[in-house]
Amino acid sequence: MRMRVDRHSDSPVNRQIADQIRDAVAAGRLAGGDRLPTIRGLAAELGVNRDTVAAAYERLAAEGVVESTVGRGTFVAGAGHPVAAASAAPQLSPLVERLLDFERTRPGYADAGDCVAMHALIPEPALYPVDAFRRALNRALSDGGAELLLYGGPQGHGGLRDALAAHLDEAGVPARTDELVLCHGASQGISLAVRLFAAAGDAVAVEEPTYSNVLATLHSLGVRPVAVPMTHAGPDLDALERVLARPDVKAFYTIPTFHNPMGISTDVDHRRALLQAAERAGKPVIEDAFEMDLGFAGAPAPSLATLDRAGWVVQLFSFSKSLFPGTRVGSLLARGANVEALLALKRASDLSDAMPLQAALADFVTSGAYRRHLGGLRRILAARRDALLAALEKHMPEGARWTEPRGGYQVWLELPGGIDTAALLPEAARAGLLFAPGYQFNVDGRPSNAMRLTIAMADEAEIARGVATLGALVRRTPESSPRPSAAAVHV
Repeated sequence: MRMRVDRHSDSPVNRQIADQIRDAVAAGRLAGGDRLPTIRGLAAELGVNRDTVAAAYERLAAEGVVESTVGRGTFVAGAGHPVAAASAAPQLSPLVERLLDFERTRPGYADAGDCVAMHALIPEPALYPVDAFRRALNRALSDGGAELLLYGGPQGHGGLRDALAAHLDEAGVPARTDELVLCHGASQGISLAVRLFAAAGDAVAVEEPTYSNVLATLHSLGVRPVAVPMTHAGPDLDALERVLARPDVKAFYTIPTFHNPMGISTDVDHRRALLQAAERAGKPVIEDAFEMDLGFAGAPAPSLATLDRAGWVVQLFSFSKSLFPGTRVGSLLARGANVEALLALKRASDLSDAMPLQAALADFVTSGAYRRHLGGLRRILAARRDALLAALEKHMPEGARWTEPRGGYQVWLELPGGIDTAALLPEAARAGLLFAPGYQFNVDGRPSNAMRLTIAMADEAEIARGVATLGALVRRTPESSPRPSAAAVHV
């Protein structure tokens, strides 16, 4: 049978493939026992990622349409496995089906084991200030007593909002306590911010590449992501103008400081131009400042929330990367009617935040423990960043390019030629290195020659070993050759 995919369709590519095979079986064009093309072969024929074909085959196997045997391949199921078998299962909502399609395209990471873990954006547990936070939690429980264990209000712990307002103000972001809404980490914050402006069927502009979990959030809300291409100076402003002019696009999600996955930070002129484009289009901006506390080289440009004079920006903040993810505490900074609207959404989302943790964080911040923790963490990240850049300079072939961030955990590496980093990942894992392939940060999941490398879980020695492994793998590909000089992108 011949298959085709429509990249402009709203239906995910892996579902298009599964639907065509299922239809062929139902129509008798494929019979029980017929062998399907290999994943590699079909991916090459259709010009898609192998993980996309694998997801289609997994969907069909779950429905009983096909059977896969390691070493033999994938075959149409026999008479004992009718195509209609899946109809006995409960019908999932279209939104859930769409989210499952997205999840199946994510790379699977088992326990890193002996691998150098440069794929994760989770701070290394050895860096957590456990003892200092335990003391803060004990003081909070002692001072707050049983009252701290009741439901709290939707805006969150007042003491933490006071502490955060002072912290943001010190960082150059004007913030009042009543302009802050606390939430369960950046994940809930993103969902609340998107729902503030967009409903199912609408679209939100996002940078490409972008944070993969924001794509999952949009899918879960029935909101379509519309890509704005990234350059090494930030999102393409001409493309942004065109996208924001669309009536279906309701907002723009952006990470101007220590961008995930690229690591770059835009300059003040770009930030002003971005805000002007949003104001001309009448579209709000969701600024994700998840790593704003992790700068270790040079003074950062003022945030979009700082430059905003018209109330167009909602800023997200989180302790997950600067402290540890288990606190599940983030915040949204908004102004005017947006605060009231966020509170209404928050009330509809949950009954209360975790007041003991928020009270402990308030103590941790106001006592100076958070500032001391950040000082040590920034020194460690600076040393690891330098080790990563030195290793890339030493081991990458000609044509490779990478970013040189001034803070945060991530570096974006673009490999030469037609190297597909998703195809490279299994071999890298066998050789002892994990990274995040670039396709997972693309709106449509298309193949990418880029990858995100992080310094969150790997120390200097591990970074040097991991990049040496990567360099050896890349140099073995026909597209690469020894490089005589650096090709770093300074940002």
